[in-house]
Amino acid sequence: MLFGDNSLNAVGDLTYGLLDTPSYDLMAQHLKQDPASAALIRDRYIPPAHDLDQLLTLPQDSLGYLYAAAMKKTGFDPNLHKGMVAESDAYYVEMRISQTHDLWHIVTGFGTSFIDEIGLQAFYLSQFAYPVGTMLVGNSLMSMTLREPAQVPQLIEAIAQGLQMGKTAKSLFAQKWEEGWEKPLTQWQAELNIQPIQH
Repeated sequence: MLFGDNSLNAVGDLTYGLLDTPSYDLMAQHLKQDPASAALIRDRYIPPAHDLDQLLTLPQDSLGYLYAAAMKKTGFDPNLHKGMVAESDAYYVEMRISQTHDLWHIVTGFGTSFIDEIGLQAFYLSQFAYPVGTMLVGNSLMSMTLREPAQVPQLIEAIAQGLQMGKTAKSLFAQKWEEGWEKPLTQWQAELNIQPIQH
C-alpha cells in the first residue's frame, strides 16, 4: 500500500490482519460507551438485504434512493455480508462499518477519490479509534509524500476536514440507516449535525 496499491483487496487484507489485535477490542469497548452503539453491538443489528430496485422507487432526495443510485453506478454488491456471523464485538463492528461505509460517503459528502476516501477515514478517527482508519491515514501521508508530493497539501486539507466534521457530528455508527431510507438526505445531515463536503 505504501507504493500505491489502494485496491479493495489490499484494504481487505489489512483489515483482516488487524481484526485480532488489541486495537480492535479497544475500538469496540470505546463504541460501547455510547448507549445506542452498545445496543447495536449487543443485538448484532443486521438489517434485511438491501433491495436496490425497491430503494430506487423512493423520492429522489431520500437517503435510500441516493444510496441505491450510487451503488448501481459503482456496481458494488450491497449485500456482501449476507450470512456472515460476527464472532466477537470487534468482528461485528467491522462488519457493520463495512456494510455502511458507502452510506457514510453519501452523508458526509466525501467522494470516492483517494483523497476523499482518506478524508472519510479521518472522520472515522474523530468518532472512534478505528484501526483501519489509523493505518490508511498514516499510510496515505507517507505514500503521497513519496509518490505525489504536490498533492500532500490537498490530502492534509481533506484529513483536517474529516477530523473536524467527525468531532461535531453525532455518532454515525449508532444509526439504523436502513430504518430511515425514505428520510431526505438533508434531514439526516441536519439531525446528525453534518455540514457535508462541497465539491
